[in-house]
Amino acid sequence: PPSAYLRHVFKAAKPIRRATLYATALGTYELHLNGARVGKDYFNPGWTEFRKRVYYQTYDVTRMLRQGDNALGAILSDGWYSGYIWAGRDTYGTVPKLRVQLRIEYADGTMQTVVTDETWKLSYGPIREGDVQQGETYDARLEMPGWDSVAFNDSAWQPVTVWAAPNLQIGVSPSPPVQAQQEITPVQMTQPKPGVYVYNLGQNIAGWVRIKATGNAGTKIVLRHSGWLNPDGTIYTDYLREARVIDTYYMKGGGEEAYEPSTTYHGFQYVEVTGYPGAPTLNDLTGIECNS
Repeated sequence: PPSAYLRHVFKAAKPIRRATLYATALGTYELHLNGARVGKDYFNPGWTEFRKRVYYQTYDVTRMLRQGDNALGAILSDGWYSGYIWAGRDTYGTVPKLRVQLRIEYADGTMQTVVTDETWKLSYGPIREGDVQQGETYDARLEMPGWDSVAFNDSAWQPVTVWAAPNLQIGVSPSPPVQAQQEITPVQMTQPKPGVYVYNLGQNIAGWVRIKATGNAGTKIVLRHSGWLNPDGTIYTDYLREARVIDTYYMKGGGEEAYEPSTTYHGFQYVEVTGYPGAPTLNDLTGIECNS
């Protein structure tokens, strides 16, 4: 299923001294506030035994908040909770869920709390599939510019479903966050077959790639990942078994575009690119290494 986009508009009525954002999910979440991403973390809250416990993360968002109207948003994906693990889905549940609490301390000492409740709204956007194991499908034609800002028109968005709080231990995350650590330029690009381009990063990494291209709207670029090559130079994927490990990007058109996934990661050294508009160069693809 596609990743859900969630948003809520609220007012901060007085001068702000401090604002702290707490968040967790059954699934994985990415937070946004007033048009900007909160933090640099990926795959929060991490993989736990979701039938027993889940962790939360804390962010100081004082500088991102402003007196007056504010927009708080999130992208919610299946993650390890209801996405693919090994060979199946829905190991812990069937629908990802988000829980957020924003505590605002005003300069006069009073407090305000903004939480996830029935006033939030939901829609679906460009992330048509977002799975840690299988990969991401992203359709740039479905992007919603400004979806995380106050001025965005969300009249067509749906109401959210509010679930009863599960009987889980909720505690502060004991682990450092997963973040992008470095960018890697490929050392080689080959063309083992017409229209099939294979990039070699020169080392095996955990992460994903960023690809740049210029093409028509609807152009489909497919990225397949592997740690090994066949003798003929194509990528070897049999060892991946049930993991699809494919990212797919549909272009929106109108100039150079850059795409990198946010809901999946892969272990790989080689990337096969098909569907690219024209002939790519070595500099059109960059490896993004991530770890905690």
